[in-house]
Amino acid sequence: MGNGTSRIVAVLGPTNTGKTHYAIERMLGHRTGVIGLPLRLLAREVYDRIVAARGPSVVALVTGEERIVPPRARYWVCTVEAMPDGMGADFVAVDEIQLCADPERGHVFTDRLLRARGQHETLFLGADTMRGPIAALVPEVQFMRRDRMSQLTYSGSKKISRMPPRSAIVGFSVENVYAIAELLRRQKGGAAVVMGALSPRTRNAQVALYQNGEVDYLVATDAIGMGLNLDVDHVAFSALSKFDGRRMRPLQPNELAQIAGRAGRGMSDGTFGVTGDARPLDAEVAEAIMEHRFAPQKKVNWRNSALQFGSVARLIQTLEEPPKHEVLVRAREADDLAVLKTLAQLPEISARASDGPGVRLLWDVCRIPDFRGISHAEHAGLLEVIFGHLHQGGVIPDDYIARQIQRIDRIDGDIDTLSKRLAFIRTWTYVAQRRGWVGDESHWRGETRAVEDRVSDALHERLTQRFVDRRTSVLLRRLKQKEALLAEVNDKGEVTVEGEFVGRLDGFRFSPDKEAAAGAEAKTVKTAALQALAPQFHLRADRFYNAPDTEIDYTDQGGLMWGEHAVGKLVAGPEPLKPQVEVFVDEAAGPDVAQKVQRRLQHFIDRKIAALFEPLLTLQRDEMLSGLAKGFAFRMVESMGLLSRASVAQDVKALDQEARGALRKHGIRFGQFTIFMPLLLKPAPTRLRLLLWALSRGLDDFPDAPPPGLVTVPTLKDAPEGYDIMCGYRAAGERSIRIDMLERLADMLRAQDSRGGFEATPDMLSISGMTLEQFADLMQGLGYRAEKGERPKVKPVDAAALAAKPVDAPLGETPVAEASAVTEAASEDTGAAEPAADAVTEAVPADAAPAEETVEAAPEAVIESPAETPPPTEATVEAAVDSAADADVPTDASAETAVAPELEVFYTFTWAPRSSNRGRPQGRGKPQGKPQGKAGGAGGGRPRGKKPQGDKPQGDRKPQGAKSFSARPPRAEKPIDPDNPFAAALMGLKTDK
Repeated sequence: MGNGTSRIVAVLGPTNTGKTHYAIERMLGHRTGVIGLPLRLLAREVYDRIVAARGPSVVALVTGEERIVPPRARYWVCTVEAMPDGMGADFVAVDEIQLCADPERGHVFTDRLLRARGQHETLFLGADTMRGPIAALVPEVQFMRRDRMSQLTYSGSKKISRMPPRSAIVGFSVENVYAIAELLRRQKGGAAVVMGALSPRTRNAQVALYQNGEVDYLVATDAIGMGLNLDVDHVAFSALSKFDGRRMRPLQPNELAQIAGRAGRGMSDGTFGVTGDARPLDAEVAEAIMEHRFAPQKKVNWRNSALQFGSVARLIQTLEEPPKHEVLVRAREADDLAVLKTLAQLPEISARASDGPGVRLLWDVCRIPDFRGISHAEHAGLLEVIFGHLHQGGVIPDDYIARQIQRIDRIDGDIDTLSKRLAFIRTWTYVAQRRGWVGDESHWRGETRAVEDRVSDALHERLTQRFVDRRTSVLLRRLKQKEALLAEVNDKGEVTVEGEFVGRLDGFRFSPDKEAAAGAEAKTVKTAALQALAPQFHLRADRFYNAPDTEIDYTDQGGLMWGEHAVGKLVAGPEPLKPQVEVFVDEAAGPDVAQKVQRRLQHFIDRKIAALFEPLLTLQRDEMLSGLAKGFAFRMVESMGLLSRASVAQDVKALDQEARGALRKHGIRFGQFTIFMPLLLKPAPTRLRLLLWALSRGLDDFPDAPPPGLVTVPTLKDAPEGYDIMCGYRAAGERSIRIDMLERLADMLRAQDSRGGFEATPDMLSISGMTLEQFADLMQGLGYRAEKGERPKVKPVDAAALAAKPVDAPLGETPVAEASAVTEAASEDTGAAEPAADAVTEAVPADAAPAEETVEAAPEAVIESPAETPPPTEATVEAAVDSAADADVPTDASAETAVAPELEVFYTFTWAPRSSNRGRPQGRGKPQGKPQGKAGGAGGGRPRGKKPQGDKPQGDRKPQGAKSFSARPPRAEKPIDPDNPFAAALMGLKTDK
């Protein structure tokens, strides 16, 4: 390359000494120059720097896969392998000359050390360890020592989660690099990825992410040790050994120093250390790196460059010729030599490469790098095809290369897929750069470059998607710069900070985006977002405080909602009607926001209780009540307006009429089973009462309120004690009946003969909305015995026959037809009371017991029962049967063939309380109605002056000789309630008499 008379200087020293910068300045001081660099990436970087200084028209870039040569090129930037031979340039420089010792590429650098010379100046740049071999091989060399411009300090081992910003973590395999980058994405917002296999376009795009601050971390292979200039403050080794193509071997101290030296640029100091599974460096190794003291290099790799192409065998022989200098050692077999030996064994190849040009062409083909790295056999197969085309046609056919490129020209797939495509296209990029190998060189160079650029861009995009969380990195960068973050919340509650979606604001709680954030990353996102959301919390709190009550509601489980947002929950307070509020507000919102939300929710629930429980609160505040009435009012408030009469039986007995009248003025109804306030049975008070009751009881799971408007509902199994009455129902069997309807039913039962037995009337079925079978179960739940029976169904009589009845028929004499019609009508009514399945109004059961006073009329809100129709009595039925027996009925044998009469089911109910009967009033007997003997009809009473002889109730037995009371005492002895409108009317009738 030179005449041997030029000035030769070896510029040696550690990293960050400005050696490459010095070489560029020296080259630009000459008319022409060539600089050889170890990596395609570094060559592109230096090319860009010289173009910026002198313009693109005088600068050429030549690598194995890229060739930019303007017509007036004066300065050539090349990879060491692509340095042109015989140019006669004024200046020649070779960077990273210590790679002469590299087992794979060392022979190329050694050849440049021995033969590359500039006409006026030659520079060899590298580590000080090469002083000995350079002095031995180039006696005329001058040495220049350059010291590091900044300090390099060992900082020991650090976890990746504690890695300082502007750090580079070095891995020695693709898998290791990807794993580290993924961890940094989750914990630090992301990392740029730099590997030697990347195209310059992808590498530059990744480095730009790091250099412009979008990410603070770089994950790279040892490629960054080859002169790539990056603003790195700390270098961490994730491993201390690497695979050199044949085996895993530990890294030498000088190799570690070459990589660690990337930390600290210019006058800025740097640090280095280890991370992950890498063990801490030995003290001697760490000290050697900091002081740049390493064992001198004694041998360098060499391969004969004086090749002979007379035959393939002769070429191989010259390639394997041993060195003749003691500093040189023969390089191990490289890929190009290995594939040459493989192809030489093929008969067709041997036949084609039978002369000098054929052997030279075969050698040029064998020097195509194995970018794909799939296998030696596949690489040899591809080169065999390429050699065949070139030897036979002079160029590679356009259709063949077009098919190869078309298969690669795709941008779908993941990182690994795109990386393989990039490696494949690099092969054809290299082929297109060889002079004379393709027909239209400019076309195919443009095609391969365009495909490489598209795949490179797609690979950069995938790397960024996988290893960079732009949202987190943006937030971290703004936080580090202590800038005010701009947060926005849309009408859907979606939160964006600096335009990046970070999560949702549910009420006054922030929920980070879980799909893209996890672990430390989620914590980082939440911290930054909450800081940015501070003004939003105050604005939202003001809007909530001024919101009307209609925008706020509570759930059956005690949650407090603002529209669709949960903003708090109810917790038990000192009294059932005074619950407290626990707010759902992020701590970062501040105490002012939390207090404002708490006050607004407490106002809401207090007003809700005041509105729905107004009768109860009025009762509580009534100062006119005193004595037993005041105590009873306290019990009513404590039970939130509903009391089982059985639980306060003695207290009720102790109340005189004046006390009861005072309580009734507040809407309290003394029912036979329940003492309640009818206004509190409405759905809204019931729902709130059940919630407050569950809170006061400390239940973990709050039972739901029954659907509104139903008379009966299924009895809830395993319900907490007291649940049914808090719902406004009373459990009786499989179903529970609403307490106001139960009291109306009790009024009807009081008129029946519970000792002798009675049947359900249509009114009973109608008021409960049940079938006969369901009603029987309800009655059993109330303490009655239900006996099922069947009887012939009496046919109805034509209406004309009833109209023919003599007007002078004696009172009490009912024709057979009429009796039959009455019986059938009763049966039909009973059946008609069974509603359709979709129209049944459900209800809740309760226990039966006689009242000590006349039960008050149901409130206006209660559905009015239909007019009572007396049910058929035994006397009516017997009269109808006797009359039918007296009629003309055929008695001959033909009667045996008559159709069997249709049967109907009926139930007879008698009072049969059980000691374990749920809800039975204590100390109360069976409900005895008016005796209905044979002489009396459904509405008849006992003969005047005759005392009823009923059984004594089991729960109220008296000693012998004590006065016995029935459920309906003689008229003269029954106390008259002056506050009962019905009793007052009755008293008036007596007075008239």
